[in-house]
This record gives sequence, structure tokens and C-alpha cells, in this order.
Amino acid sequence: VRAVKMAPAGGLARGPWVPLAVLALLARAALALTERYPALSLLQQERHRQRHGPAGEWAEQYSAECDSSFLHFHESDCDIGGSSSCESVLSLNTEKILSQAKLLAEQKRFPFATDNDNTNEELAIAYVLIGNGLYDEAIRHFSTMLQEEPELVSAIYGRGIAYGKKGLHDMKNAELALFELSRVISLEPDHPEVFEQRAEILSPLGRISEALSDLTKAIQLQPSARLYRHRGTLYFISEDYATAHEDFQRSLELNKNQPIAMLYKGLTFFHRGLLKEAIESFKEALKQKADFIDAYKSLGQAYRELGNFDAATESFQKALLLNQNHVQTLQLKGMMLYHHGSLDEALKNFKRCLQLEPYNEVCQYMKGLSHVAMGQFYEGIKAQTKVMLNDPLPGQKASPEYLKVKYLREYSRYLHAHLDTPLTEYNTDIDLPGNFKDHWAKNLPFLIENYEEQPGLQPHIKDVLFQNFESYKPDVQELICVADHLGSMMQYETPGFLPNKRIHRAMGLATLEVMQAVQRTWANSKVRMNGKTRLMQWRDMFDIAVKWRRIADPDQPVLWLDQMPARSLSRGFNNHINLIRGQVINMRYLEYFEKILHFIKDRILVYHGANNPKGLLEVREALEKVHKVEDLLPIMKFNSKTRDGFTVNTKVPSLKDQGKEYDGFTITITGDKVGNILFSVETQTTEERTQLYHAEIDALYKDLTAKGKILILSAELGEVDAVCNLILSLVYYFYNLMPLSRGSSVIAYSVIMGALMASGKEVSGKIPKGKASIKISKYISSLVDFEAMTAPGSEAFSKIARSWMNLKSISPSYKSLPSVSETFPTLRTMIEVLNTDSSHCLKKTIVVV
Repeated sequence: VRAVKMAPAGGLARGPWVPLAVLALLARAALALTERYPALSLLQQERHRQRHGPAGEWAEQYSAECDSSFLHFHESDCDIGGSSSCESVLSLNTEKILSQAKLLAEQKRFPFATDNDNTNEELAIAYVLIGNGLYDEAIRHFSTMLQEEPELVSAIYGRGIAYGKKGLHDMKNAELALFELSRVISLEPDHPEVFEQRAEILSPLGRISEALSDLTKAIQLQPSARLYRHRGTLYFISEDYATAHEDFQRSLELNKNQPIAMLYKGLTFFHRGLLKEAIESFKEALKQKADFIDAYKSLGQAYRELGNFDAATESFQKALLLNQNHVQTLQLKGMMLYHHGSLDEALKNFKRCLQLEPYNEVCQYMKGLSHVAMGQFYEGIKAQTKVMLNDPLPGQKASPEYLKVKYLREYSRYLHAHLDTPLTEYNTDIDLPGNFKDHWAKNLPFLIENYEEQPGLQPHIKDVLFQNFESYKPDVQELICVADHLGSMMQYETPGFLPNKRIHRAMGLATLEVMQAVQRTWANSKVRMNGKTRLMQWRDMFDIAVKWRRIADPDQPVLWLDQMPARSLSRGFNNHINLIRGQVINMRYLEYFEKILHFIKDRILVYHGANNPKGLLEVREALEKVHKVEDLLPIMKFNSKTRDGFTVNTKVPSLKDQGKEYDGFTITITGDKVGNILFSVETQTTEERTQLYHAEIDALYKDLTAKGKILILSAELGEVDAVCNLILSLVYYFYNLMPLSRGSSVIAYSVIMGALMASGKEVSGKIPKGKASIKISKYISSLVDFEAMTAPGSEAFSKIARSWMNLKSISPSYKSLPSVSETFPTLRTMIEVLNTDSSHCLKKTIVVV
């Protein structure tokens, strides 16, 4: 029944009329309500659930801009600082609710207000109920009105909002909300806010394409900064970062002062690998909002990805000064510190993270990893077990930490059991079960048939204790400082490589141990390896570096691929690197894109010359216009076999058998348009390919050993050059073989440095940054493995490498350094030296300087 006008009762200060039914409804609602609910947009809830890298916790920031269209029934965006129009109506006082409803009605500040004052006041009361979280009462009130006037658009719209606000976890609410909003659109098709509202319901349901369509329609009807920002957010969620960037840019053109939009603009750069552009956007967001925690956090992560540790640390610290309990900043800072080699500092961040968020899997995993890396196995395995117990729910995707943690626990137990066993008496590649290694290297779920777990921790084997630098003898202190210096020479000065002082020390010590072992071999001394005393082979030389790389970071499986199970090896192991995937560019390898592109263009001409001679001229003309990878897409259409993509194989010429070539790496390009391209390289390690490379390396090592023995006796300049070229040629084939599951590059470079030092030459030049022009190649970049893989042969690689190594005669003081293998004979002693504070070395005069 429609409301009847009534006179005010005894002094109750309210409007000229109040429906009796409404008074009863409000009284019942006030008694029933025990908890008040803030008005959260559905989009905000969805953003909170979907954590996209550095975008993690921005839902709160998003809601702070008051841009939900649920409760804001005016055209302009509300002010970021808050205003009366932005406040949720949360009062439970009936009189106040009626007063606020009256104000809403008078100002017509709700959607689809009518020309009837009585109707407007009834509608306003229902909207105020929504603002109080009284959704069922609001739905009943709207339904009562719709019984009398079935096409009352504002009531249909309001009821749709109320169903949505009740919660989309109940699909019935979602369906009813969408039904009501669709009815509104059929009745009033020219109102952008309805399309926007429907999009906010569709997006949390995963119906992103429909939501995008609605937002596009809303923009067509009435473009606004808010609508472009909302659509950009959905494109961002869909990982269409280029299109998202366009929308955020349009939003900022309409309203410059939007720190959230500027932040997201930066993220669209970040996720495409355009780190410098991302940094500029994050800085701009901070100009607009100086206390913007998420902008500082994202700026820190961008600097970390760029490899700038100091700038990243400063940004993370500023975020924590604004909020010392900001969990995601603590997590990201801790991970950066771990990968910088500052494990003790990293651990503090992970512990604080877990105090605030006890079920944070990333912090729990990293806490366990940090403890194990420092030799604190009891605490480490305790933390790992907590991650293992956090089973994913049915239908829920397991986290990367959950997938990795059992491998880490098993490897941690193995390391603990061997802490005090001499390293010369066992072989990790032989000891670990084949299927375990195979699954670990491939990052597969831990589903291994008949797997027998490693023994639990033995109480008699104690954890590793911290060793003070001063407790080492002076000559060992000197050894550590020299190792730190040598390790720093291996650092890539390319975006994407964060300096890791723990890796530096480990590989510096590996370099010195390789030098000493090679010198002994050339002097006809035998070595003790894998429980046997024999002459050193080339694999033994690399195994020295492998053991140091393994213990520096136990999270990464550094395993020989030819030691995998035969069945697995016959299928082949792929070392895969994405250079461009969709819209994401791998910044580490950007310097090589043009060089690889030239190679591809040459191979395309050869292919068409053999298979399409009539069309060769057309292809040649088209290739002249190719300046970037995307330009190859039209050329792929010239031949039906390459329409969907093509692969190009590099060849590695043999030194042992002139004219013979081995398979190098494979370049793959697939895709149909810009933004949907896969440009990748991979090496496939099969048994047959491995044997061919091993034969080449065997021959080179035999020659190297013979010339090394002559060099020890004569030390003539010609012999030194020959030995240097043999070392570089041997490692050239190692790089192209890629025989390890991880770490091949730094392991190979430490062998280069150590073997060169054994020949009397040391590397004094750093791996270069950027390009340089030399006779044999237009390009020179800072990734040694890619230099080897893209060089036309071993001689070309040797020339490139020697151009930056700046080889000079070795300092005689190296001979006085103690034996690395005798000083650090066990895992315990290795972990101790890696844990030792290195700041003392800055105060010492390093022997090589």
C-alpha cells in the first residue's frame, strides 16, 4: 500500500510526512543490526583478492579515493581527502536516517530520481538503508515500491545494488543483481553509471570481457577519468598491460591529480619490463601524494629488478617509515636482502612479516630458506614444515612456495647429514635420487613414486655457528678478501642483475680453488674427488665451482643434466629463456635482440632461397624493413609453413672435426599480432648432443693440460696465449652445451678466471655494460653466456672476451694464499665462511690491487 501523509507526532522533528511502514521497518532494522558494514566497492574487493606483483595491497588505497559508483549518486568524482558527499551513511538512529533520507531526496542525490517528492523520499530511505548495510530491508522496501510501480527504474537499480552488496559469494545474489541492472539498461540505455555498476559485479565473477564491454559502453556514453581508470584496472588484471597503459594515460589527461592512476600506469611499465619508465611514473605518483606507501614499495621493487640495491633499500625504508607494519614491503625487502646475500637482515624482515601475518607463505618459506642457507637447519626445517602443512583447498592452485618446499626440506636434510663429511668423499649428483633431481630441476609437483625420504636431523650434528672474521688466521682473512674482490669482477652491470655479495664470495673462492687445482694438475699432482684420488678431469674443474654455487643458495637446484635418469635425458632437458612473452620484455637480454634479429633475417633468406626462389626478391625487400621482432609477423605469412610461427637453429662449429657443426640453441617466434608474441631461445640437452659436446671438451681439455704442463716449465708468451685461447674455447663449448640445471654462466666464468690465473694471467677488467664496437662484431654486451651462444665460433668468442678482460700478469702474492680446499674441507666450514661479515675487507688492502 502506498504511504499516506501523516502529521508529525509529539514534537518529533522530521519532514512533513513519514510512512508508518517505513517507521516500523527502521525500528525493526535498528534492533536487528549488531554490526555496521563500511561501504566497499565490489571492484575493491576483487582487487584485494587478486594480488598482481607490486600491486598487492592497493585495494585500500583505491577505496580511499571514494570512486565506487554504488553510493555516490552525483556526476563528479569525490575529493581524495574526503568530503561529506563521500561519507558512508552509518548512523543507526532512526531520526537521523530519516533526516539524511530527506536531504538525499531534496537534493535528488540518488540515481534515477523522479518528479514525485513522495516517491523520491521513499527511494532515498531505501538507499540510506543500503548505506547502513541493511540490504535485506532495502530490498524489501524497493520490492514494495515495485509491486505498485513495476518499472520504477530507481527502485530496480537500487534493488540490484542491494543484491550485489549482499555478497557475490552467493551466486544467487550475483544473478539477481545482474538481472536487475540489465532491466535498468533495457529501460534506460543511455546511463553510463549502470553499465559501470554492472561491470563492477561482472568482474569479481571472472567475467572480465563482459565487464570490459560494459565499461567501454559507459565511456562511449560519457567519458570520465574514473571510467578510464576502472577499465584500465580490468585490462591490468587481464595482463593486457599495453591497453591498460592507454586507459590510465587517458584518465590522467582528464584528471592529472590521480596518484592511484599514476601508480597503475607505472605498473603497466613494470610488468612489461620497462623498469626505467616505471620508476618515473612511481616518482610522479609520489609527487602527487608524498605519503603514498604503495608507490614507495613499488619504486623499491622496480629498483631491485633494475639491480640498484641502494636505491631499492632507500625506497623500501621510506615505505616502512610511513607504516612499519606494512607486510608486503617487509616481504619484498626481505627477499631483496636474501638475493643480495644479506641473509641475517633478510631474516629479520621475514620474522617481522610473520608476526603481523602468521600464515604468509612467502615469508614462512623464505624464513626457512634463510635459516638453512646460514646452516641453522633445525629452525629452517621447522619453518619449511609449516609451509608444507598449508595444503591448498580443493580447486585452489598451489602456491610456488608450497610446490618447492618439500624439495627444499629433503635437500636441507641431505646437507645437514653431510655437514662434517669431507667434500672429497661424496658426490651430491650421485647421492640424490634420480627422479627427485629430475622433478626438482623441472619444478614439478612433488609426486615421486616409491620415494624414500632423507633421514631426519641427527641430534649429534649441530647447527653451524657464526664465525667472526677476526677468528680466522691472517692469511685466511686475506684469502676471504681476495675472494670478495674476484667475485665482484663477475657481476653483470645489466638491468635485472642484483649484486649478491654471498655469491660473489662463493664464486671468488671457487676461482681461487680452481686456480690451485689446475696448477697442481699441471705439476702432475693428483686430486681427491668423489672418494677417489686421480688426475683431474674437466668436469672436476667445473665441479669445484658447482659445489660453491650450490651452497651459496640452496633454493636453486644446480645439477648436472647428464646425471639425470636415462629416460628423462632421452626426452631432453630444455633451458628456456623468454625474450618477449606477450607484452613482457626480458630486459636482461635486450642488448641481444638486434643481433639475434640479424641472424634470423639471414636464416629466412636461406630458407626462402631453397624453398621459395620465386618469392625471394619480395622476401628480401620485406626484410629490409624489419627493425624489430614484431616486424617479422607479416613475413611469416609469406609461407604456409611459417604462418603460425617458425624456429631457427644456431650451429656451433667443431674445432676437433673441421667442417662439422653441433646444434646450438633454438630461436622460436610465434604469434599473430603485436602484444601476442612469444620470442624465446632454448637449448635442448639430449644424450646425443651432450656426448658430441663432451668429446669436443675432452679434446680441448687434453690439449690444455698438455700445454699447461709445458707452460709451467717455459712460461713463454706464445704458450701463455695458446693456453688462454684453449681455456676460452673450452668454456665456449660449455656455455653452448648448458649442462647444468642452473648457474651455468657464473660457474663457467669462475672457471675461466681460475684457469687463466693458473696460466699466470688474471682478469683485471670488469664485464662491460652496454655495447662497444670491435672488429669481429658490431655488438658486445654484458652477458658472457649469450656472447658465447651468439658468437660464430670459439675464436670469435675468445676475441670478444679478451677485449674486456684486460689480462695482466698475476700478482706473486697469490702463491702465498692458503689452500681453499684444505681451509674449507666441509660444508660446515664453507657455510661459516659465507656467513662471515665482509665489511672488514673494505679496511684491508686487497692483495690484487
